[in-house]
Amino acid sequence: MPSSSPSTSASKRFVVAMSGGVDSSVAAWMLAREGLEVIGLFMRNGVKIAESETKKKSCCSASDARDARMVAAHLGVSFHALDLGPQFQNIIEYFVSEYSRGRTPNPCAVCNRDLKFDALLGFAEDLGAAGVATGHYARLAIEAGRVRVRRGVDRHKDQSYQLFCVAEDNLARTRLPLGELQKSRVRELAAKAGLRTAEKADSQEICFVPSNDYRQLLAERGVELHPGDLVDTSGKRLGSHLGTEHFTIGQRRGHGIGGGEPLYVVELNPASGRVVLGHREEAGFGAMDVNELNWIGFDLPASGEFRCEVQHRYHCVPAGAAVTVEGDLARVVFDEPQMAVAAGQGAAFYHGDLLLGGGWIAAAEHLGAPLGEERGAKSV
Repeated sequence: MPSSSPSTSASKRFVVAMSGGVDSSVAAWMLAREGLEVIGLFMRNGVKIAESETKKKSCCSASDARDARMVAAHLGVSFHALDLGPQFQNIIEYFVSEYSRGRTPNPCAVCNRDLKFDALLGFAEDLGAAGVATGHYARLAIEAGRVRVRRGVDRHKDQSYQLFCVAEDNLARTRLPLGELQKSRVRELAAKAGLRTAEKADSQEICFVPSNDYRQLLAERGVELHPGDLVDTSGKRLGSHLGTEHFTIGQRRGHGIGGGEPLYVVELNPASGRVVLGHREEAGFGAMDVNELNWIGFDLPASGEFRCEVQHRYHCVPAGAAVTVEGDLARVVFDEPQMAVAAGQGAAFYHGDLLLGGGWIAAAEHLGAPLGEERGAKSV
């Protein structure tokens, strides 16, 4: 069975999530070339985006919907636009709530878990389809009756990390046709097929934050900010700020403290309004707790202990670590200190290219000088 084809259903009908970009367009083209019955589906998020904002590489806009519809027409496949506005509102509420709690959200992973590989699967079932296909750069296979997820061949585009929280059963009904391809090859195929999206720029921002300035969204939503002091790891006051919501763990710029060695955000405390800054040697994290665990084709050893590589952000190099699991909590101890380990982000566990699963970072311990009675405090 091809690595992009885990579904074992006899149905030859597949729903393809079409965003109006080149990747999903080529995914639909590839399935249609296989002789499958393709149903293109565009997810409307209910967010009104000005035409000027769509030029900033957003997705889910009216122009994206038009591109997706025209690609479907070019391929001769049916097309639907599904209103998922209420579901997207839940994701936006989660997004702003995480910042209010001093955490760093990962809306793309939540969208994958709740919409692309859950809600769309329900829609596919209603249509009698075998499952859902997307333009993600990751590889899927069924081995020994279990789903296996591996990194995409194009390491620069690999998106397996964002699948850490998707249920194994849902991945078993998923196709990822681009997993074996380089991005350059995808654009070549798009041009060969005459797809209007062949040269379209990639979407890079969060679909409901096309300006890439989430603080603007917080203001629009009337989020209560928690102003306070900027302090160093010894507790010395360095300045003030307008809200802990304007910061994320590992942030180096934008805190207004210049001169000398670079300073990084190492702790956020919305209750007190305190933002702790530290030098690079103080900004490393040695361990973290991960909850809401999700395993994909992986069985925990009886001891609950194993070693693997852990990726704690979308764009970071996986790090060696020892993992101990008790119930729904994993204790991860890194071999070497890691930068920017933020509560609220996803932690993906790998063995080489193989994604074992993952969970959500509940707390992380930095290696900087402790603050008074909060010795050993965690970033939460």
